[in-house]
Amino acid sequence: MAQDAMPEVAAIDWWGMLTDPAYLANPHAELKRIRELGAVHRDDYTGIYFVLGHSEFRQMAMAPEMGRDTRLWTNGWSRPGSQESDPVSYSLYSEFHHQMVNADPPDHRRMRDVYEKAFRPGQMALLVPMIEAECQELVDALPVGTPVDFMAAFANHLPLRVSRNLFGIPADMDAQLAVWNAALIKIGDILMPADQKRDALAALRAYKAYLKGHLEACQGQSGDSFIGLAAAALADGTMNEDETLNNLLGLVSGNETTVTLLGNGMLSLLRNPAEFQKLRSNPELMRPAIEEMLRYEPSINFILRVAIRDYTCGGVSVPAGSLAIGLVGAINRDPARFEHPDTFDIARQPNAQSIFGGGPHVCIGAALARLEAQTAFGALLRRFERIELAGEPVWWSDRTNQRGLQSLPLRFV
Repeated sequence: MAQDAMPEVAAIDWWGMLTDPAYLANPHAELKRIRELGAVHRDDYTGIYFVLGHSEFRQMAMAPEMGRDTRLWTNGWSRPGSQESDPVSYSLYSEFHHQMVNADPPDHRRMRDVYEKAFRPGQMALLVPMIEAECQELVDALPVGTPVDFMAAFANHLPLRVSRNLFGIPADMDAQLAVWNAALIKIGDILMPADQKRDALAALRAYKAYLKGHLEACQGQSGDSFIGLAAAALADGTMNEDETLNNLLGLVSGNETTVTLLGNGMLSLLRNPAEFQKLRSNPELMRPAIEEMLRYEPSINFILRVAIRDYTCGGVSVPAGSLAIGLVGAINRDPARFEHPDTFDIARQPNAQSIFGGGPHVCIGAALARLEAQTAFGALLRRFERIELAGEPVWWSDRTNQRGLQSLPLRFV
């Protein structure tokens, strides 16, 4: 007896979906529906592969056939003729490209080695007093009993302050750094409108010019400081000037994941009051609670890989030169890996959430993001007996990669 034919799957309007404000506010039902159709899908319009399964993504992240160098993307920004046909895109991505997050071996390891020592547990421990001091200042400024936007009053500031402290950037640069960061965060959106590309290119050039001057002013600083590591790598030829500046930029501006973790995590606690009370009663659960915040409402939607060679992902052939996107919201709620994936459980163990990627390109700043979040939520819970929603949260709708809150009205009591 012949097997029944596989049912036809209706074409998915990927980019219509990924830019829909309703999806950006709550993507989980749609991601679940698509993941049930298959763990890996190809978008016929762009030739991009979307990965929604946990095991499929983890295998892809580890596979030597899959890298991060977007110059290898056949249909991407560096394709033949793109410099002439789309000069703004070409300038933006080529001037942003030379940094460890976009590099394959051996360049990736060469650049990552410069900073990896600074993110070891012993070095992270030395940062605790600085992070605690910044947290306390922000907590003390929160009004009691009066509604306040948590994002504007706290979450947007803490990671930015920590980043610029690490690199010795003065506090009066906070507002300018925030403007540059907001323009550059949209580079991760893959498909950007022309005006956003122009804004991002202007921000990129201004940011790099500032960092070049800052680096020159910091010559001779201790080699153990973050800026000292950058200066030493430039001086000894480990990195050239463009690599040095782009890696500096990536590390200084790479605090948006922590911003969104603070907002998304707070909202998850407030919408799950039993879990919030469990955390108050059991502060030792703070570490697994942060992992669950990262899993349940992840701060990013995309993790990119480019096929260096032909690769098979979940039974689907991904030809060399193809772009593959891991959809983190689907990966982090895959029932094949997580029991009751749609339940917020701060004691969940194990919790193999994938927001920081995996393999050689696992996020270098993951330990710092976790430390900031643990410190921030600890300080807030000690200071306030009650934290309540004071209005409806608003999700960002003008960006497809970063998934976070534009505003979160709260009342602290």
